[in-house]
Amino acid sequence: MKVSRIILGLMLALTLTASAQTRLLNGIAVIVNDAVITYSEVEDFAGPAIEAVRRTTPPALMQQKMTQIQDDALQQLVERQLILNDYKVSGYSLPESIIDDEINIRIRKQFGDRLKLTQTLQAQGGTYESYRRTIRDQIIVDALAQKHISSVVLISPYKIEQYYETNKESFRMEDQVKLRMIVLNKPAGSDPSLTTKLAKEILTKLDEGASFAEMAGIYSEGAQRAQQGDWGWVERNKLRSELDAAAFSLKKGQRSGVIETPEACYILLVEDAKQAQARPLPEVRDEIEKILIGEERARLRSQYIERLKKKSFVRYY
Repeated sequence: MKVSRIILGLMLALTLTASAQTRLLNGIAVIVNDAVITYSEVEDFAGPAIEAVRRTTPPALMQQKMTQIQDDALQQLVERQLILNDYKVSGYSLPESIIDDEINIRIRKQFGDRLKLTQTLQAQGGTYESYRRTIRDQIIVDALAQKHISSVVLISPYKIEQYYETNKESFRMEDQVKLRMIVLNKPAGSDPSLTTKLAKEILTKLDEGASFAEMAGIYSEGAQRAQQGDWGWVERNKLRSELDAAAFSLKKGQRSGVIETPEACYILLVEDAKQAQARPLPEVRDEIEKILIGEERARLRSQYIERLKKKSFVRYY
């Protein structure tokens, strides 16, 4: 394989002092043909996902998740360089007008105008040229991946049925109730006993035959007030514990008493109930087909990347 000038330069640099050699190796994550991927690039690429992990992940799991994100980011960058190299050696050509059109679309959707794009890039320490290059690379990677992964993946009915039988538990529905709810909030700084008193008055009206839906439409302060307190079908363990316990202790047509929490008073009506069961195949057929199409496309992409690796120089540090 022909050794690129970049790799030769790196090899010469490795003859410097031991400390300089260490610094250089620590800066390089992977060499893919004549492209160098640095650890800094990996960190930048993984940055948004890592920030999300920092906000949402318990400390005990954070390091494990961050390591996985960085590994995934590195792999994605390697795959991108392999595809870009395939584009170069295959002699493809991307018209500049396509890049311009894509940038204009993104400006309209994300920035509003070109000035806002420029200001955003400057604030992030970037340039329009680097932004344009990134868009170009994304277009190339998407186009070549699509070329080697059939856009029409056909999944046979047999495969769908087989997947359903093998994974039936994943399509299981928990116990469900069709729920209607009246919510009376306890405003901060007010006397909570007034809210409790109103809830009991509503309960009395319901005992006397008033329509639960009408009472919810008049008095409820919950998000479903406009729907007369209709929550639709709710699975077990989806409500806060006090409400969940009450709702699933009721039978079809039964109503709760006043349920008090520090923040509010609740009255529940169970209009219907379903026991836990597997969702029927006709109901989940489209869902399974999407899963299998995704898996097949992932398999085809993996095959494409492996073919590129076999004819490429890839070295991890």
